[in-house]
Amino acid sequence: MIRFVEETGSTNADLLALLRNREHVGEGDWIVTRRQTAGRGRQGRQWFDGAGNFMGSTVVRVSDRDPPAPSLALVAGLAVYEALLPYCPDPQQLMLKWPNDILLHAAKLCGILLEAQSDAVVVGIGVNLAAKPDLPDRPTIALADVTSPPAPETFAERLADAFATELERWRTYGLEPLIRRWSSVATPDGTPLRVHEPDGSVAEGRFTGLDPQGNLQLRLEDGTVRAIHAGDVMLASEE
Repeated sequence: MIRFVEETGSTNADLLALLRNREHVGEGDWIVTRRQTAGRGRQGRQWFDGAGNFMGSTVVRVSDRDPPAPSLALVAGLAVYEALLPYCPDPQQLMLKWPNDILLHAAKLCGILLEAQSDAVVVGIGVNLAAKPDLPDRPTIALADVTSPPAPETFAERLADAFATELERWRTYGLEPLIRRWSSVATPDGTPLRVHEPDGSVAEGRFTGLDPQGNLQLRLEDGTVRAIHAGDVMLASEE
């Protein structure tokens, strides 16, 4: 079920509050808003509230039988990719960047935020359909820069269907085929990356795919490969 609201602080915060209050929130339920006044991205960044953009969140109920919950970022990325693909005049310019960005013409088109609450994970997604923010540290793009974008309500229906499909595949087949599919539409191997790690350190190297757990593989200048479990990853060309 998709519930559309005219305005809210944050769709992620709304779902987290419902979960904390033990109100019924079913897997596959979405909250989508036309205006978000306190949206946020990874590492506490404020999320841009652009009229005509998609801003929504959904809930996944996780169990011990499921793949690791952080890999839901890959699930969400593939779902957004599939939902956007029919609208892109040049599909080869649409790609995924670990852990949770979708790029178009090497600029940020979409961001994803995962937040856990007990046995649930709230997946927040923001897509620049009609307008883009000006960010100081990276280029951004809106779908409207290259084509006529869909209405947020239309996109929400397509995204909800794609997410349900990818979630079922994640549960049924596990991480290996998910990682293989994700990698086929991600930044190419050898792409120069700069990783700002949670401890404040910076690692530079080249993208070398994902390991079996879905972590970023970064080939350093000395030829060694490091597994990156968390961090803010940027194309070297973005800085």
